[in-house]
Amino acid sequence: MTLRVASVPSGHVYVRHLAGGPGEQVQRLPDPSPGAGVPAGQWWPPRMLEAGWVAEHSTEFDLMHIHFGFDAVSPADLTELVAALRAAGKPLVLTVHDLRNPHHREPGLHDEQLSVLVAGADALITLTEGAAAQIRRRWGREARVLPHPHVVEEPTLRRPRPTRTGFVVGVHAKSLRASMDPAFDIESIVGVLPSLPGASLRVNVHNDVMTPGNRQHDAVLAGRLHGLAGEGLIDLHVHDYFSDAQLWDYLQGLDLSVLPYRFGTHSGWLEACYDLGTVVAAPDCGFYAEQRPCLSFPTGPDTARRDGLAQAVRTAYQDRPRWRADPDERAAERAHLARAHHEVYAQALAGSVSCTS
Repeated sequence: MTLRVASVPSGHVYVRHLAGGPGEQVQRLPDPSPGAGVPAGQWWPPRMLEAGWVAEHSTEFDLMHIHFGFDAVSPADLTELVAALRAAGKPLVLTVHDLRNPHHREPGLHDEQLSVLVAGADALITLTEGAAAQIRRRWGREARVLPHPHVVEEPTLRRPRPTRTGFVVGVHAKSLRASMDPAFDIESIVGVLPSLPGASLRVNVHNDVMTPGNRQHDAVLAGRLHGLAGEGLIDLHVHDYFSDAQLWDYLQGLDLSVLPYRFGTHSGWLEACYDLGTVVAAPDCGFYAEQRPCLSFPTGPDTARRDGLAQAVRTAYQDRPRWRADPDERAAERAHLARAHHEVYAQALAGSVSCTS
């Protein structure tokens, strides 16, 4: 039986790659348009998280599955959402991707949001055993552990890595998420590069961070990056968001990608690097090392972070680890994830029926 899922969202790459292909038994509703003037294909802010949407569309889906998109939804509104689902007899499945929201400087709001959703969910999923253990400790709930699916598509998933001389370390500051402190890590890497012949540091950052007048502009970071580039210590690239193809080319142009995070839980960036054979150095906050093979360094304090990151860069340079997903294993994993999600959905629906009959 095909199950109709109100997926929040549906268009995100993680969710798209939960589909099992021919014979798929799950139909995920397309993302409703957030409103007039929003670019086509944008799913946020998700209208499905409105209690009114649930009441109006309850005949169109069998259950709801929340992944992302509740960053700005108040705990009170989430409580109303859970109540609306209960009133409509629709189970709620929640995948806990983030135990600490990378877009929130302080954890309080996300903690409150999670407390509402975890308590209201009929079934929980997460990506690693470490995250499941933390969910158990914090809320007394069991979460099924299912790995992150591949991020990169075929045929790029099988594309050989380019051959070249030298060793390129990359730090991508993106649009400067709240969880990031790229300047500290960039300067730490600059300090170790002179001992690694042929090594260089490429720093990528979006225009909105570097251009005065933009909401994300950071004059201190911009000045420091321009200064390091002017001294020839970094290879600075300022640009708008990459397309997927540009991002895959960028990642395969790196030997090591450093995640400049001060807090976090799981990482789609790490998954993409694993798909493409790019080694990752990640801080020991969250559960990156459980998610996929990577080099770890301390989140803090600063001296330990600087020394640990320097050692991770040296290890990557000296050992040249070869960690890359096997495309056939990724395909089998995706098929397993499709079956496992259908199973979770069917169990949630059976529980809902037994509770309301």
